[in-house]
Amino acid sequence: MANYSYDEAGNMAAYFLLTFLSIVLIPLSLSSIPSSKPQTEAGCECQLCREHREQIRKRERGSILNPKFRRKTVILLAGWALLALTLYKVSTTEVENKVYDPFEILGLRSSATLKEIKSHYKKLSRLYHPDKVKLTINETMEAVEAKFVSITKAYKSLTDETIRKNWELYGHPDGRQEVSMGIALPKWIVERSNNIWVLGAYGLIFGLGLPALVGKWWFGNRQKTKDGVNARSAATFFKALADESGIDEVVTSLGKAFEYERPMSKAAQLDAEVNTLENKIKFTLDNRWDELKKLADVIPGEHENRRRAFVLLYAHLLRLPVENKTLREEQAELLLQIPALLNSMLNISLARSWLLPSLAIMRLHAYVVQALPPGQEQMRFAQLPGIAPSESTQLSQTGDLEDVVATLEEKGDSRAQEVKKTAQRWGRADIVDAAFRVIDEKYVVPSSIVFLLVKLRLTPPFAEAKREVQLEDEERDNEFLVSRKDAEDLSTGDLTSGWAHAPFWPANRKPSWWIVLADVKSQRVVVPPMKVTDIPSAEKGYRSFKMQFQAPPSPGVFTWKLYLVSDTFIGEEISRDIVLKIDDISVLNSEEQREDEISEPEEDSLAGQMAMMRGGSVKKRSESDDESSTDDDEDEHKSNDDSSSDSD
Repeated sequence: MANYSYDEAGNMAAYFLLTFLSIVLIPLSLSSIPSSKPQTEAGCECQLCREHREQIRKRERGSILNPKFRRKTVILLAGWALLALTLYKVSTTEVENKVYDPFEILGLRSSATLKEIKSHYKKLSRLYHPDKVKLTINETMEAVEAKFVSITKAYKSLTDETIRKNWELYGHPDGRQEVSMGIALPKWIVERSNNIWVLGAYGLIFGLGLPALVGKWWFGNRQKTKDGVNARSAATFFKALADESGIDEVVTSLGKAFEYERPMSKAAQLDAEVNTLENKIKFTLDNRWDELKKLADVIPGEHENRRRAFVLLYAHLLRLPVENKTLREEQAELLLQIPALLNSMLNISLARSWLLPSLAIMRLHAYVVQALPPGQEQMRFAQLPGIAPSESTQLSQTGDLEDVVATLEEKGDSRAQEVKKTAQRWGRADIVDAAFRVIDEKYVVPSSIVFLLVKLRLTPPFAEAKREVQLEDEERDNEFLVSRKDAEDLSTGDLTSGWAHAPFWPANRKPSWWIVLADVKSQRVVVPPMKVTDIPSAEKGYRSFKMQFQAPPSPGVFTWKLYLVSDTFIGEEISRDIVLKIDDISVLNSEEQREDEISEPEEDSLAGQMAMMRGGSVKKRSESDDESSTDDDEDEHKSNDDSSSDSD
């Protein structure tokens, strides 16, 4: 009969905890091991970008003297420490419910003979008999006597017939024993005197703690949209945007959203530096700063959190240094949150098919990444290393990037080499080809499923002669069109663009582009844009992308415009006109029928006779034609007779 007892020593609980920790910690630790492949891709090799990537690496991973401990790392270290402590407890705890084994007690093999057992027992008796053992400091007579009794009982279990039978039947020389089952709960949990405290703890955990945790998760998710931004921020975007909104309205809408996205800062001692930054911004922008604050509804004394975020944003756009480390970290967090806010704003604009605000939102990404005032495209050369915004305005009159480098080289400027290094990784995308296609159809008919097939490649400045691209690859295009992928698979090898030149962005930046199909006349986006990345360089060929939509329901010719907008580089935007012709089905059918009729030769013609010999189809001669020809012959013969009689 089993005798149940509570595990007051915690031995059973230790085994349970050891198993649970192993199941959780081992997969979590394996997933945290960094990949053997280097995570840092190839990128811009200018001095600014190399130093910037090194700073990011130190900030994310830390160093030997100052390691970077993330929350997951701390949890793993604490879990493995608890696992080691539990393992030590299990290994040092004596097991009470051990299976009785007389051979193990005597130190013999299970195959030992009776003679070997008796001989070994005599040796152990001389060593452990209480009358012959000399006690040491840590030994007691009771322990010596208990050990000798254990040896004697094990010997009799193997030599005495009755005791051996008890051991073989019941697993113990003394016969049937009570089975003691330990329950992995301390005894104090179920004691009557502690019932009120145990029930109170259960009530707090499951009655208050768990519902509060679930409620916080539920209502926290309800406050955010599917884009991961606050619902009030999305409402602000919805009210602020209009069909003619430009980049200034986009920036001020972004400033309004910071009030709901950024928690109220507790670092009041940093207000002095924020005020200093605002004074510098006002000095740089003059009256324009007051206009921007008015558009963003930054009222002094009422929207301090919004003002603080707006100041940090424009300090970044104007490349003003932030001295305080805490304020720099706050600025970096704010900047990394901007892409999510802009994507939410873009989705709201695209839901109304507005072209102008959608393009402004896309272009703002590049201005924020390159830390330049929005809308100032004449400063695009300030993206290059060592070129100040004031100097960039003058260089913009020079021409293209190649002309800027030539100008610097003519002056013997040392910055020319750094600019060339940057140009080698520049993200200048090129539309190789763009066309509308329908699978297995030659024409586009009303309401058919149409694919916009776009072929892109990167052509950096100073590139060598471009490789000729075979565009008429029908097999490759058809294979891609029938697939379910929106982007063609990359070929083997490193064809990715790598890290972009973005020394002012607080993280590594991989360039991307938006493919936008728009109707410029109505200022509407025809289909939702597609964001693409990993465009191969020109020497590697091109990569195809496709956008699927339904053709208009009526025939006609639609002249649209295709945009390719960069989210990383200012001024790297191209566009081209593209025409979609919707043919009428009835007209196509009549033309095909007419072509078939024309293509069939007549039966009595030479071509018809040759076609009949080859087994082809010919046009049959009707009876009316035969009759008409006969009548004509008779009339002709009659007229000939009359003329001959007259002559006589």
